Amino acid sequence: MTELVFVDSNILIYAHDADAGNKRHRARDRLQSLWSTGYGRVSIQVLQEFYVNATLKLTTPIARASAREVVAAYGTWVRETTTVATVTRASHLAELAQVSFWDALIVAAAEQAGATVLLSEDFQAGQAIAGIRVENPLLAVGL
Repeated sequence: MTELVFVDSNILIYAHDADAGNKRHRARDRLQSLWSTGYGRVSIQVLQEFYVNATLKLTTPIARASAREVVAAYGTWVRETTTVATVTRASHLAELAQVSFWDALIVAAAEQAGATVLLSEDFQAGQAIAGIRVENPLLAVGL
């Protein structure tokens, strides 16, 4: 069986950042693989972070209409609703793993979605939190 993979906003941002060079290619390759298998997952939080950062914080911002299209497309990867239980779980994970609440909310959403892998640049690659293994798809080429 193929593992469900939860994608953090930074990977989505790199995939759509015209100025990200090799990081863009690596992120796009991994996302295309997830599209072909249907095993990609995200949360509403990830889509919100993507939209804000892609339209406001990139050197070459993405047009709002284009960013909305990306959000709509990846919206099909949202399979679980963030609930009070998700937030409560995140607060526990933040304490246990010594990460920020917002990072813990990503992990809690990944856990809720049944993912066993989290693609992110923000966590330590190889680290496991709540049984979810962190992978940084950008490290393979020393980026």
